[in-house]
Amino acid sequence: MGQTRVDLRHLRDAYPGSIEETILTEVIANSLDSGAGSIRIRADTAAATLTVVDDGSGMRRRELARYHDLATSTKTRGKGIGFAGVGVKLGLLIGHEVVTESRTGATRLATTWSLTGRHKAPWHWLPAPPRLVGERGTAIRLHLRDPLSLLLDVGFVESAIRRHYEPLLDPALAAILVPLYRHDIAFEVNGQRLVHESELAAERADLLVRLSRRRKPSAVGWLVRESAPLPEDRRGLAVSTYGKVIKRGWDWLGVSPAQADRIGGLIEAPGLAECLTLNKGDFIRTGSRGSIYLAYRRAIQEAVVRQLTEWGDAQDPDERAQRRAARPVERDLEDVLVNLADEFPMLASLVEKRLGGQRRLPMGAPGGGVQASIPATASVSPDQDTRDDQPMAPAVPPPPATDEESKPPSPQAAELPAASRQGPRRPARYGLVIHYESRPDEPGLARLVDTVVWVNEAHPAYARAVASRSEGYHLALCVAMALAPLVTDPGAYPAFVTEFLRRWGRAVRKTPGARTRRR
Repeated sequence: MGQTRVDLRHLRDAYPGSIEETILTEVIANSLDSGAGSIRIRADTAAATLTVVDDGSGMRRRELARYHDLATSTKTRGKGIGFAGVGVKLGLLIGHEVVTESRTGATRLATTWSLTGRHKAPWHWLPAPPRLVGERGTAIRLHLRDPLSLLLDVGFVESAIRRHYEPLLDPALAAILVPLYRHDIAFEVNGQRLVHESELAAERADLLVRLSRRRKPSAVGWLVRESAPLPEDRRGLAVSTYGKVIKRGWDWLGVSPAQADRIGGLIEAPGLAECLTLNKGDFIRTGSRGSIYLAYRRAIQEAVVRQLTEWGDAQDPDERAQRRAARPVERDLEDVLVNLADEFPMLASLVEKRLGGQRRLPMGAPGGGVQASIPATASVSPDQDTRDDQPMAPAVPPPPATDEESKPPSPQAAELPAASRQGPRRPARYGLVIHYESRPDEPGLARLVDTVVWVNEAHPAYARAVASRSEGYHLALCVAMALAPLVTDPGAYPAFVTEFLRRWGRAVRKTPGARTRRR
């Protein structure tokens, strides 16, 4: 017998979606990590049970005992998408019993587990396993308290699988996923195998992203454009890794098409698996893993923008005019952020110090980085050091050099082709980009998403600034107010905004000749 002592409600707060969807997707993720090629799901409304059976590697007695411990995981970062059996543990919150059976070879083991208090979840071995598993694998049966639970709805189960694991059902992405799983993944719900639902889109374009000058694509996907608005859950670009969709929409990418509600798509990037956060629901944006994520993001941005331009869905003339107004402010931010980084260390994450041109992203030791190609402007090496104790790196353009760059290159990095160091030394560059959005119901002037400052053009202050030809000052104020929560405490916001505007004023007063000579 054993007992898990933990407040599972705190674990539940780490996942933004519904608990039923989280349980289902996390159980499937752990099945995939075990090497399963077949995942069978059965929702029994009469018995109020949900059963998930896979043909993965299974668990031995010690592994099955440790599986009941919340913080136990034998997985290697970047090699899977599940975490420590979270789905089963959350199942204790909505079920009165969880039965787990696992078989490796001739050994068949089973346990029963239940939640008896806020901090108590005892479990014990079953002398007679229910024999749900075939030759090998793991089976989980969740006895639900609510006979009307969504997990008993076959339609909900199917739609959740398609929404979260769409790349595993799409034959167009098989080439990039087969090396990860070595075989096709088969989902079966109440005896019916799920197949890919082909969509007759008005227009479809394939996306290929190659990093580190590799012949094989590092990310593969597609964009579709319809003549009518897409359903809410199909709008925007979804990014997935190891076949699991992590994000969907346009905010994460920092790109907004002219007709954003009519364009959707998906891109699979297996290399992003090592950039996942602990709950596998987002990407790390700091340290060397953050640099990898931001390099992929930059490469995907360029591929998407290129296709939107071909379709004529890039920024409209009004948006181009806004970009022209934003460029002087972005240019002056180069000086402001560099000068303020010493006083406000968090701004160092938005400053890039590098040699060469726009196509350089330093990773690891100087000169040990690699250059992206088709269609990237950033480089990345997924094999490099993955510690989290480095400063945050920007998304547009690439991240700053850190103390890690002074260390000898890792053996993996030494094998990569070195980027050219020819060309004049260039100064540090800012890592912020200004974009516009219309949020009439929001009182804020702007918001910071990754390293993009989204200016609220529906705010009355913006309209007044445009009418009085003081848009530049308004943009600078927006940037200062968007950065304040990132770099200082709430009580120090006014002091930061004042200092930011003072430094920005100094940057404006620089003569054109001085700027030209400096460049």
